[in-house]
Order: sequence, then C-alpha cells, then structure tokens
Amino acid sequence: MLCCRSCCHPPEEPPVTAQVAAPVALQLPPAPPNGDTKRPGLRALKKMGLTEDEDVLAMLRGSRLRKIRSRTWHQERLYRLQEDGLSVWFQRRIPRAPSQHVFFVQHIESVREGHQSEGLRRFGAAFPPARCLTIAFKGRRKNLDLAAATAEEAQRWVRGLAKLRQRLDAMSQRERLDHWIHFYLHRADSDQDSKMSFKEIKSLLRMVNVDMNDMYARRLFKECDHSNNERLEGAEIEEFLRRLLKRPELEGIFHRYSGEDRVLSAPELLEFLEDQGEDGATLAHARQLIQTYELNETAKQHELMTLDGFMMYLLSPEGAALDTAHTGVFQDMGRPLAHYFISSSHNTYLTDSQIGGPSSTEAYVRAFAQGCRCVELDCWEGPGGEPVIYHGHTLTSKILFRDVVQAVRDHAFTLSPYPVILSLENHCGLEQQATMARHLRTILGDMLVTEALDSQNPKELPSPEQLKGRVLVKGKKLPAARSEDGRTLLDWELEEEEEEDEEEVEAAEQRRRAKQISPELSSLVVYCCAARLQTLCPGPGPRQPCQVSSVSERKAKKLIREAGNSFVRHNVHHLTRVYPLGLRVNSANYSPQEMWNSGCQLVALNFQTPGYEMDLNAGRFLINGQCGYVLKPACLQQPDTAFDPECPGPPRTTLTIQVLTAQQLPKLNAEKPNSIVDPLVRIEIHGVPADCARKETNYVLNNGFNPCWGQTLQFQLRAPELVLVRFVVEDYDTTSPNDFVGQFTLPLNSLKQGYRHVHLLSKDGASLSPATLFVHIRIQHS
Repeated sequence: MLCCRSCCHPPEEPPVTAQVAAPVALQLPPAPPNGDTKRPGLRALKKMGLTEDEDVLAMLRGSRLRKIRSRTWHQERLYRLQEDGLSVWFQRRIPRAPSQHVFFVQHIESVREGHQSEGLRRFGAAFPPARCLTIAFKGRRKNLDLAAATAEEAQRWVRGLAKLRQRLDAMSQRERLDHWIHFYLHRADSDQDSKMSFKEIKSLLRMVNVDMNDMYARRLFKECDHSNNERLEGAEIEEFLRRLLKRPELEGIFHRYSGEDRVLSAPELLEFLEDQGEDGATLAHARQLIQTYELNETAKQHELMTLDGFMMYLLSPEGAALDTAHTGVFQDMGRPLAHYFISSSHNTYLTDSQIGGPSSTEAYVRAFAQGCRCVELDCWEGPGGEPVIYHGHTLTSKILFRDVVQAVRDHAFTLSPYPVILSLENHCGLEQQATMARHLRTILGDMLVTEALDSQNPKELPSPEQLKGRVLVKGKKLPAARSEDGRTLLDWELEEEEEEDEEEVEAAEQRRRAKQISPELSSLVVYCCAARLQTLCPGPGPRQPCQVSSVSERKAKKLIREAGNSFVRHNVHHLTRVYPLGLRVNSANYSPQEMWNSGCQLVALNFQTPGYEMDLNAGRFLINGQCGYVLKPACLQQPDTAFDPECPGPPRTTLTIQVLTAQQLPKLNAEKPNSIVDPLVRIEIHGVPADCARKETNYVLNNGFNPCWGQTLQFQLRAPELVLVRFVVEDYDTTSPNDFVGQFTLPLNSLKQGYRHVHLLSKDGASLSPATLFVHIRIQHS
C-alpha cells in the first residue's frame, strides 16, 4: 500500500520524485551473443549526444576482450555497452542473475592504459601494453584487467569510457529525467511495441521500488488512457509519467512564494533564498539561478522560474545539504601540520582480513583515491635482499616494498596535492633498511623530503601548503648514543610498537635486529620522528614538535578519559597516530570520532572495511576539496585551550531536522520484482560523548519510490564544531536487524539550512544516484 500521509500530500495523489539520474544496480537483459542489436531506440544515447561517436558505436557493437586474472587464466568474454549509455553487459562463464552481468559507468574510479595495475604488471606479460587497459571501480569491487585484440580496439574502450563518464558528470537534471524515463519505459515495455498495458505499468512501478494500491494505479491509468484502448502510448505515457513524478511537497513550497501567478519572479526567489538562510543572497544571484536551472526559455527571458525550474534547482548541488562553498579547498593551508585532521589508513596494503587476506599495491591506489594522506608500510625481511610488506606472522600475502613506493610515486597526488606521510613499521635488518632507503630516494626523487625546509627553524612543523607534492617518512630516528661495535642503536623506549596488543611471537634475534636502524633510513626521517608517548606534560627543555607518537585505540581512550585537556594540549603541537587493536582480526574499525575530539590528527582506520566508522571518516574529509587535510576547530589549536571532550560545557546549539520525503531508494534485491523496501530514516549525531545521539522516524510500508514521513527530530549540541551528522536509511524488519539502504555523512558546519536534498551513498561510499532524502534543516546558536 502506498503511503498517503496528509502531512506531506493529499491522499488522492501520492508524492513522487522528479529527480532522475543514472540508474543503479539494475537488472538488464543480456544482449544477444551474436552482436545483433535489434532492440528499439537509442534515445538515451541520443540525449547524451553520442550516437555518432565512433568509439561509442564500437562499444555498442561489442568487443571480445580477454579478462586477465593470473598467469594462466586469460578468458575471452564479450563486453558490450548497453543502449542506456550507462552500463556495460558482459558474459560470464556461469550464468548468474541479470544484475550480475553488468557494471555501471558511474561506478568507475578510473581507466588506466597499458600495464598500470598490479594484475597486469604480474600477469599481462603475454599482451603488449598498447592492447591492455584496466577499469578500476569505486568501493571494494576488484579491478577489471583486460586485453583487446588490437591496440586500436583497446583505445576505443579507453576513449569511449572517458567520453561516457564526462557526459554523465555534465548531465543536467532535465537530461537525467529524460534518460531515466526512457530507460524504465524500455524495460517495462515487455513486447517492445512502444505501448504500455496496465500489466506493464504495474511492472514499471515495481521496478522503481513502489507497491502502489491497485485501485489507485488503475484509476491513474484510466485517467491517462484517453483513447480507451487499454494501452498508453505517446502523449498518454507522458501524462502518466508527469502525474507519477509529481512532488506535492515541493509544489506547496513553490506556491507559498510564487503566489497566484504560479511563477517565481527574481525578487520572490530572493525571498525564498533569504528564508533558507543563504549567506549573501542577492537579486543578482536569484537571476543567475533562474538562468541556470529554468527549463522554459520564455520564462527565462522574463526572469521567471517555473515549478520545473524550481525543482531542478533544489535537486542540483546548490540545493543539496552540503555547502558547495566547502567542496573546494577553502581552509587556511598554511598552519603547522599538527593543526589538521589528516586522513590516515592502517594496514594499507590489505584488501581483506589481517589474518589471511591478500596484500596488494592496489590497496594503496584505492586509499589515495579516497583522499588518504597517511599510509602504513609494514616492512619485513624478504628474499633476494628485497624488503617485503605484509602483516607479520600471518597468512597474508607479501608484496615488494619497492612496488609500494612506485605506487606512491604514481598515484599519491592524483586527487590531492598535499603531503603524503609514509608510516613505516620496520622489522628489517640493517642491510634491507639501507635497501629501503635507496628505493625511497631513487623512486621518489624530489618528491621525498630529506632535509628541513626552513634551516632557521628545522624543528618546527611545516604546513601542508609548504609540503605540496612532497612525501614524508615517519619512522625511527637515530639518537646520539652508539654501541661498542660502532653501530647506532635505537633506544627502545623511543617508540611504541603497534604489536603491543598482539601475542609476542618474535624471536629474540628478530627483536634485537628490529632495535637497530640504519643511518641511510634514519636520514630520511625529518619531520615525523617516531617517539614513545611517555608523558603529556612538556619537559623543561624546548618542545620537539617533530616527534610523532603511535598509540593504540585503547591507550588513546585511556588518555582521553583520564587526562582529556592535557591530551588536547599535547596534540596542539605534536602529531599523534592512533591505530586499531591487534585483536581486531577481521580488520574491524573503532569510531574515529573519539580521537578527533581530543585533537589526534592521524586516526588510522582499515580502509578496506566498510561500516559506519569509514562513513564518519569519509564525512570528516568530504570537505576542503577532499584533499585529506581538514583544519581542526579553534579549541583544538590554541596552546592554552581549556577544552576537554569529556566536559564540553552546556548546550550551545540546537539542530532541528524535519524529515519530509525520500526519492527513488534502491531496491535491495534487484532479482525479486515484488521485493519493496519499508524505509525509515535515522539521524545520528557523532561528536563529544555528551552530544552523541540518534533518533529515527517511523517506517513507511512498501514504498521505496516516494515515502513520506513529515517527522521532526531535534538535538542539543555542546561542541557543534566537532559534530558529524549522519543521515541513514534502513529497510525496517520486524524479525531481524534492519537492512542498510543508504547514508550520507557531513560536518555540521558544512550543513546548509532550509529545504535540502541529501544525496545518498552506498555501504562502500559509491553514489546511489538518484536516491535522495528531502529534509528541512534549522540550526540555532545560543
């Protein structure tokens, strides 16, 4: 039964979304294996302006490409671009569900030419680089390493995918609407006669995740069937879709400001913007919005905005919950490193469990693609004099240290120009340490920081701006003392090993060797000298801000609990790295929020493990151009700060969120047409302990297309500058835990007020476009 809450819409007409975009996780029928494309219409590609493009036409015809998985596994498969222009169908040796025979253009992270992936470097020697390409996906999906029959065919796919991705990013809301409509109509039109029977209409509704009451659906169908032939075609289909895509809650807002003439003038739009709390709203800005989002040329010429244009504006990035002014680098990047939260990874080399999962250089590439700026290298003695990286004393696979350094060189600055920190956990002897130092110098070259930038203040931490494009080594630094045989030894008390929580398994000889450090490697440690955190009280001598402490999550929590303000003050001057307990054998994560509350900069998480912890990390670093550096709040930067996360003081801010509606939530089981979600929305507040809270709406039965709640959730906040707000949608279940549908997390200080759309993300952080929440947000400061 379709939800018909009077708070959002009249019972006769259920509200539905006008937002449309590239469909996600859809079932597509396999194309005929002989390459014949007789299915009607390339309207979607026509809308994209790519029907005459030779590369795209070649992709539509399909190519037989070899998928490369090992030295001996090179299987030829047919790959074909679908007519929607947004998905690629491929053969599988064992037939599976239709949705498992496609991948989507919007899920592609990058397309690399030649042998630029770990898989092709290891297993692609039989194929010339000119014939090879790698499709890297967002989230946890493995790379697709392919070899074409010719170099030209490989280039067609490289160029074609680039054009499709570029066109998808540039799509206007109207183009997305048309694209979405044609896609679903084509799927629901089972006999491909361009006419829609009532049965096909019901199928369409189930495809878009709504179980509409038969009586209402039949009435709507009859009202649009002007020819009375039990078929909708042409203009009748368009009318049905217009009714289906109505947004009564948006219409009510629009009419409140537009008055009787049902169009917004520039002054009326300005009034709406001012009520929204838009900073610096002007008449000129209102006119610019009309020119950008209005669809009707006549209205645009008269500086008027219709309902369609108003919806397009609210569905655009400018109408989203995230402040667009915060999407680029907007913070001061000239402060010392210790004044920033820095996106950090733990056991970066792992793609799965830390007990027996594979290690891969691709894990570093993926971490960099997510904005990570501090990666970990667990270095162990390897055969042939070459150090290796893996999780020691486990069954995880091993990769060469030099290969990881090459991945750093090639991918560290693709997304962000700001410095990368290599956190070395060194278990090598002196000879292989010298080899590590040689690889770092020769592979990274001028990227590597080998001496202080400011010779006048060599012990002061530089800023991210000063270190653009540079790589820092975090590791042990030689003290002045030397042993009797002349070799320099490291004082064991200078460092706290990550293995403090794991069972001691190293032999005495291995421990002795680990205490040694070669001069070659020591000389590369300039600003990030590993040192044990022995006391939070500064000694009588000068501060040493270049000392970095690594502490386990357990020790960090103890410090926060027992010496909160002292820990905050320590982190004003020094970098602190926090890592997960070794007992987390499945590579689970802890909540990073507790550590950020006390000013810890390098809060290291297992990037390979999705969950709310990684959602928080992505939300924290969503802003400032996703560059991996976010300026800490003022209370965590001041040397004499009185801030204590355990005692933040009285409430200072009230956050009120009215959850209105959702649009086009994804089906959780694409293979079951009758499987419809029962969505509820939960708002989570992550901040200091006194601020942490979660509240949720009721659930809506059988409607993932246009559920309506109209419920208000309110929160009192004591330290708003540290708060992350997480919007979560779940599928309610009476007998088992709710299923995750989507989420979006962002800092409170980047949350815009007024009527906003929240664009949902999947469990692994990929876009769920066109799925959104529509909410009203109010933030009051006392």
